Amino acid sequence: MSGTKKDWTTPADIREQVQRLWDRGTLLNALVDDRDLFPLRLGHSRPDSREISDRFIEVRDWIARLKAAEGPYRIVSRTLNHRVHGSDSIPYEIWIDSADDALGLIGKRRAAAAFVDMIELTRRYEPALLPWISKRPLRALELATVWPLMLNIVEWLRQHPRPAVYLRQIDIAGVHTKFIERHRGVLSELFDLALPKSSIDEHATGTTNFCRRYGFRDKALRVRFRILDSAYSILPYCTDQEITLTHTDFARLHLPVETVFVTENEINFLVLPPIPRAMVIFGAGYGFSNLAVVSWLQDKKLYYWGDIDTHGFAILNQFRQYFPTATSFLMDRETLLAHRQYWQREPCPETTALQRLTDPEQSLFNDLRQNNLGEHIRLEQEKIGYSMLLDALRKNPALSASS
Repeated sequence: MSGTKKDWTTPADIREQVQRLWDRGTLLNALVDDRDLFPLRLGHSRPDSREISDRFIEVRDWIARLKAAEGPYRIVSRTLNHRVHGSDSIPYEIWIDSADDALGLIGKRRAAAAFVDMIELTRRYEPALLPWISKRPLRALELATVWPLMLNIVEWLRQHPRPAVYLRQIDIAGVHTKFIERHRGVLSELFDLALPKSSIDEHATGTTNFCRRYGFRDKALRVRFRILDSAYSILPYCTDQEITLTHTDFARLHLPVETVFVTENEINFLVLPPIPRAMVIFGAGYGFSNLAVVSWLQDKKLYYWGDIDTHGFAILNQFRQYFPTATSFLMDRETLLAHRQYWQREPCPETTALQRLTDPEQSLFNDLRQNNLGEHIRLEQEKIGYSMLLDALRKNPALSASS
């Protein structure tokens, strides 16, 4: 019968139990905390008295296979008296006696040795980081080859709190900007453990705010915009009023415009026609932190122009988090249906509920995410006909083109 391999513990089952201890980090955590897990009794399934009688040959083969692999584990047997077969020695308990035996069974001795070296190095130089290693032992082990560099970075920042320099200016052998950027998630967790509270800006959270949180200089966010009113000029003697400023300088402008477009497509940004008292800003997809600090934008009539797909509406929804009164532009059902020949497939549609859409927007968003108009429909904004753009401007008195 083939049931033996399924029902009774095999050497492979024993290895799998120990592998699970590794995969959960239990074996490595014991090395961090100096906890002694061993000797450790493993769970196992064995034949009962009826199976011993009815499947005696299979039971004998099962015992032989277990004992043939014995060495990394230890078998404790118990003698059972059977009315037909007499006395039988049946494996009753299975034990792993040491961490070395457990690691040898699953081929992890070398990895564990590297982990022990990490622990000793951390205890010596940065003991405050031991809780992180204990919490994320497998992730720590992945970093074994670069761990000395990680410790050097932590030490450098402790000696240079809130240094007000660019990452490029950190002078540590073997450390460069890309190295720090690649590991900024882990470094954030290490800095939070090792640095004093006075060195951390608790209000700056997430990897995007890494530099601000720990006092590094960061490249300034920039705003690219065009003035659409030919009668207004920021730069004298320049006919093309396309300008890029840092977001702080942009926030100081207080431009005398009434209408502001935000569009995600560069071509649309460039081809918007002259419009009285208007400007257009080249957007940045998800994320409007560069515009959120511009208080004078709150007083303008804002139009957001994005793709007609689920992510376009998700970005619009996010935009309204900062600018609640913003109006969508050419993101309606009529525009979508008029450009059926340009429909494409949206690769990874957004399916979560959005709370800041108008009723018509919500209706179209629901149809898109529920595939009521076709599977994963999207219309990119640059596919919308230029004549429809001009019509939309003409139909809105506030947006009438001056040309």
